[in-house]
Amino acid sequence: MSHSMTAQAPGLSSYLKSLRSTPVEASIEHFIALLKRRQIRNSRPCALATTQLLIQVVKEFKGKDADKLLRRIRDVGRRLIAAQPREMVVGNIVRRVLGLIREIKDDNADGDSNAVNSDTGSPLPHHDSFNRPQLASSISTFMRHGALPPMESASGPESLADSGELPHRPALFSSHTSYAPLGTSLFGLFSQPDTPSNTSTPTGRHSPIGKHTMTASALERIGESTILKRTNIKAEVLEGMNELQDELEQSDDQIAANALDHIHSNEIILTHTASTSVQKFLLAAAKKRKFTVVHAEAHPNDHDAVHATILTGKKRDAEVISEEAGERWKPLTAAGITVVLIPDSHVFAIMARVNKVILATHSVLANGGLVAAAGARVIASAAKVHRTPVVVVTGVYKLSPVYPFDIDELIEYGDAGNVVPYDDGDFVDKVDVDNPLYDYVPPDLVDLYVTNLGGHAPSYLYRIVADHYHPDDINLSGAVEREGK
Repeated sequence: MSHSMTAQAPGLSSYLKSLRSTPVEASIEHFIALLKRRQIRNSRPCALATTQLLIQVVKEFKGKDADKLLRRIRDVGRRLIAAQPREMVVGNIVRRVLGLIREIKDDNADGDSNAVNSDTGSPLPHHDSFNRPQLASSISTFMRHGALPPMESASGPESLADSGELPHRPALFSSHTSYAPLGTSLFGLFSQPDTPSNTSTPTGRHSPIGKHTMTASALERIGESTILKRTNIKAEVLEGMNELQDELEQSDDQIAANALDHIHSNEIILTHTASTSVQKFLLAAAKKRKFTVVHAEAHPNDHDAVHATILTGKKRDAEVISEEAGERWKPLTAAGITVVLIPDSHVFAIMARVNKVILATHSVLANGGLVAAAGARVIASAAKVHRTPVVVVTGVYKLSPVYPFDIDELIEYGDAGNVVPYDDGDFVDKVDVDNPLYDYVPPDLVDLYVTNLGGHAPSYLYRIVADHYHPDDINLSGAVEREGK
């Protein structure tokens, strides 16, 4: 009985299953409620749920206008972000989808303009090279003399006066013994002689000559191409979103592929909290190297999950999605790694013997700082005092274009009863107890970020932000307000 009740408890697994049979608007409200109640929390579950929800939104979209689809996705994203602003990965996924739609829209616009230039014979931009005279087509002329042959006037002054045109540079003599067609030299590529010579290539359908009118068949081809691209814009967006979903699922494995570049034999590694990314990273290195892991227990919010990770290899309350995919977990001790569990108060004392600190992150900010589980800043500060390198493992989907102008807005607080039990009523009434769930770690305390794209210094993250997010999508609420005016 308890098993069936646990399986139906609100969470990521039950929500993803409900998306198949629930209307889109009801799914949006359901996800908003789960975010507010913190029944879906942490970066990866929120990213997966947001991606699946937006896929349903795109499938439900009936129009063919990319601008309307942009407004629809932005409106849904604004509602999700307002429900839980501190889960910045929700906004990251929304911005990635918006950037994908913009890219497809721009590609289709470029394709339409290229179709006009290639199929309709629209005039090309004016350039004086179109009016240049023909040059000698025989390369042997240049090889024999080493210079251009002498120029001679092709027409007399009378013809210039009759035509009323500006004088052009006279044509050069061409070698009639050459088998090369006339006008194949660099300056003769764009020439348009009035009378084609006997040695020139005949004018074809793709020649610039005679392409000055838009035919009915060309108009029909352009119309069919435009309609086809507008019809397929939803399919292209869904294909890109499926690739984004694959990135979320493969991110930890791609990060773990870099483990041997950062972990060496006989090292002492200090880590913190129960992170799936860190666990896979260490397990990948343990396949070929032996080292020791010192694990801070992250009391009072994450210590139960840390204990379960050390013993079984996964969190005690972890979702079963990975197991459904056939993935099997094992603890570090089963891989032959020595794991030492220490309380958070011993971090500074043991840091002198640590070779490297590996941290997980909740979100990464555009300035190179990060928001991580409470206690991460203490560990990073102790590492800086002892000159110990700090490596942060994170997927690119956690990288947010937001700057930490107000650090207090980034920090979420949990149940104060985990710090001081409510049973001690006399003491609780006399003090104010705060239980922050996260810490902000500034970029000067981090040495390297290891992402699914490789290793990057904190100062380089702005480039990754520029590559993954469109400037118009940074402030989603501001964009909505501007369009509404």
